[in-house]
Amino acid sequence: MGAGEFLPAMEVVDRALLGATGRSRPRVVILPTASWPDGRSVFERWAAMGEEHFARLGAEVETAPVCDRATADDPACAQAIGEADLVYLSGGKPEHLARALLGTEVSRAIRAAHERGAVIAGSSAGAMVLASRHVLVGRRSAFPVLVRWRDALALVPGAAVIPHYDRFPEPLSAMVALRSPRGIVVLGIDEDTAAVSHGGSWQVLGSGRVTVWRGRRRERIRTGDTFRL
Repeated sequence: MGAGEFLPAMEVVDRALLGATGRSRPRVVILPTASWPDGRSVFERWAAMGEEHFARLGAEVETAPVCDRATADDPACAQAIGEADLVYLSGGKPEHLARALLGTEVSRAIRAAHERGAVIAGSSAGAMVLASRHVLVGRRSAFPVLVRWRDALALVPGAAVIPHYDRFPEPLSAMVALRSPRGIVVLGIDEDTAAVSHGGSWQVLGSGRVTVWRGRRRERIRTGDTFRL
């Protein structure tokens, strides 16, 4: 998702994700880890929003209180993910999320859940860290001066995500995409929009578009349409 987690605009998308689990009452685990740098109250607010949102949609929901690497190695958090039908990583700071999760018990539990067929979802920073690489853009005043690429969880191999794609001037996003590592497909995902994988193909859901960058070639994918990485 490009943004909009736990809000009414994404309800259709989230109902589709819950339906994909094949469960009448799916078990959902929320990971608001990326919001931890903004403070405990923000972290708890995202957790509460996620729990309320998915409970309203008929799911059994809990939050895995993963805020840093120490809690990402908590066996109880890893067990919760191991029992989930849908794991949802919400937004915030991608660098913190990647640093907190990579190489931990929780990251291994997420990968194992993915391999057994659970739905793994991420919004904004969460989407960035589900891909192979995530990007950090340094700024001086209003102008980007440094683009750095970092390792991510790689549940979507060969890809990177630019969320909030419709919020920023496209020349800025294009500059980031064109500086991506060789062999990486960059997905620019609009807000209130999702790219959902179906056994090798991807479908765009929501109100916006997904912009796919393959090197210098740009392709717009509209809602309802499909594409492959």
